[in-house]
Amino acid sequence: MFYVQTAIRKAAILSAVVVLGLAAGCSKPADAPKSSATSSAASVQAGATPSSASKLGDLSAFQNIAANVAELVGKSDLSGAKTRIKDLELSWDSAEAGLKPRAASDWHMLDKAIDSALEALRADSPKQSDCKAAMDVLLKTFNSLQGK
Repeated sequence: MFYVQTAIRKAAILSAVVVLGLAAGCSKPADAPKSSATSSAASVQAGATPSSASKLGDLSAFQNIAANVAELVGKSDLSGAKTRIKDLELSWDSAEAGLKPRAASDWHMLDKAIDSALEALRADSPKQSDCKAAMDVLLKTFNSLQGK
């Protein structure tokens, strides 16, 4: 039974990774209508990020996984959080080729926050406070890249 559940889980993760990879690789970084292009360009020049999406595109699938991990950490389910963050790691790594060229510095900033969360959750003796702090930084990074 364990092997069947493991195979099903791996298939589900692979499916999610493929969907995220395709979405990241096929979507355009800026699908704004022409009328808002001027205001978007002005806000980017002023140093602000348009509030609708990041330069990396739609990060909501990644952010949803991170929010789920943060929820598990909040419930002190560090084992469950460690398992769930693997889904974020796999989908993020799969989407790298489609995302990184759009905004390399933003990609590196988010990648570093993901790595810090992974490190906190995978510590030999993870501490709930360290994991919570790392997840807070990760979620704030998502929000800042999306102009929230």
